[in-house]
Amino acid sequence: MRNRKIIRKQNHDYSSDGWYFVSICTKDRECCFGRIINDVMHPNTIGKQANVFIQEICNHFPHVELGKFVVMPNHIHIIVGIVGTRHVVSVQAMDTEVTNEFKNGVSELDHVVQLNQFGKTIPGSLSAIIGQFKSTLTRWCRANDYDSFAWQSRFHDHMIRTDESFERISEYVENNPANWITDKFHR
Repeated sequence: MRNRKIIRKQNHDYSSDGWYFVSICTKDRECCFGRIINDVMHPNTIGKQANVFIQEICNHFPHVELGKFVVMPNHIHIIVGIVGTRHVVSVQAMDTEVTNEFKNGVSELDHVVQLNQFGKTIPGSLSAIIGQFKSTLTRWCRANDYDSFAWQSRFHDHMIRTDESFERISEYVENNPANWITDKFHR
């Protein structure tokens, strides 16, 4: 079995309340979303659809708020806030009464520790949100004859812990097109 670098913070609940700076790249950093001309992003058809699907994330995940985001030629930056969550509970961790309450949607538990023992994606987690976005855009591309479009398999996230960090990252995202030439993702 090959060794993979662990890129998520160990023992962190990525479905709990918090703000995250997420970067998602296309496979091999191919410029699939458009071009930067005179420091302005000019999205192509796929880039425009990526913008639409990003804006729809909150419709599919009501516990999510979006901060700044930008679709660049070969990557996307999104500030994602998971707010007011109610955790999914592993059935193995609960007694029958609590399990039945949760299944019926009447549980009065505000916060229950999740178990993700088998590497499955936890509903409502950052991975579920980004995974759904990526798969939705990929399906759209396949249905619209953009068969060569592909994502890098994983994504990078950074937990935003302070208001100052939130502001600094928001400014970075907003100014990313103007800094394309010096961007580490520039090809």
